[in-house]
Amino acid sequence: MSRKFTEGKLVLATHNRGRLAAFRGMMNLPGVELVSAGDLGIEEPVEDGTTFFENCLIKAKAVSEASGLPCMADDSGLCVKALNSDPGVYSADWAGTPRDFKAAMQMVHDKMGDATDKGGAFVSTLILMWPDGHYESVEGRIEGTLVWPPRGGEGFGYDPMFQPEGESKTFGEMTMEEKKNFSHRARAFKALKAKVF
Repeated sequence: MSRKFTEGKLVLATHNRGRLAAFRGMMNLPGVELVSAGDLGIEEPVEDGTTFFENCLIKAKAVSEASGLPCMADDSGLCVKALNSDPGVYSADWAGTPRDFKAAMQMVHDKMGDATDKGGAFVSTLILMWPDGHYESVEGRIEGTLVWPPRGGEGFGYDPMFQPEGESKTFGEMTMEEKKNFSHRARAFKALKAKVF
């Protein structure tokens, strides 16, 4: 049986203000204060896993232990069919340091070349971990098509080149309000909310 979340404070394992804002927009959990690892001055752990789940677990464990609070961690990325699911877990790495997602989108486009299958998916793994090491995990996924050139200045990462199935807009053309209804993170959080909140 899943453990229920009963605490009043939850740490999100991120230093990314955009991600914190996205989760605050999705959560809508009265009585729960969401803070980030960055807000608490907790360093980002080295993510050396080879799957979304492994990296998510690394982040959740490190931040929960450092803060002494329950921690929610997300690891997500773009999986492109023509690239054998790359960049996948390395989606952020393809953007380099500092992050340059215009260059990362160009790399995806270049590597796809003239591939006829333009399909891809955004995948999000979410883990909620308590300081005693117990955790609950879920996955969210949304299929779509990679478009070129990228469209829209909303969102972040690869959003401007991803058009969700059945939609005419890319994630980059959608407001946070539109996107929160069916993004991979929204789907993962909906599953987590049903399980633990």
